[in-house]
Amino acid sequence: MHKLAAIAARETAQLTEFIALLKLEQDALKRADASALPAISEQKLRLVEALNAIEQERGAALGADAGENARSAMTRWLAANPEQKSIAAGWKNLMDLAREAKQLHELNGQLIKMHLHQTGELLAALTQQFQKNTLYGSDGQTSSTSGSRIVDSA
Repeated sequence: MHKLAAIAARETAQLTEFIALLKLEQDALKRADASALPAISEQKLRLVEALNAIEQERGAALGADAGENARSAMTRWLAANPEQKSIAAGWKNLMDLAREAKQLHELNGQLIKMHLHQTGELLAALTQQFQKNTLYGSDGQTSSTSGSRIVDSA
């Protein structure tokens, strides 16, 4: 097996695991299960680090120039090696998985924004309700009303 094929196979496995984790995160967000998110975030970080390491390994195997991104290095290598059809197919599959991961990540980001917006609205409503129930006492300081009226008698 060609070294690039082996790297692509490992990268595909890691990316597939990352997609499954993004789907798990999405399910937790849909259920508003915030307690599941820290563990998922830790796993995502671990997988991103592993994917970055594999990408560097692939870049070294391709002889990528300093600053050359993975896509252009691979495109250059595939153009120079058109007989490597299985590696080209693996690369296409990897790019398809990367697009899927990006879409899932963006959707999860939108779900998080939605939850933050709802939380902000709830906090604003609670804060506004608290402010409505605040009165000024005889000393000029604010005090919460109990809902009953106290009549001063002298």
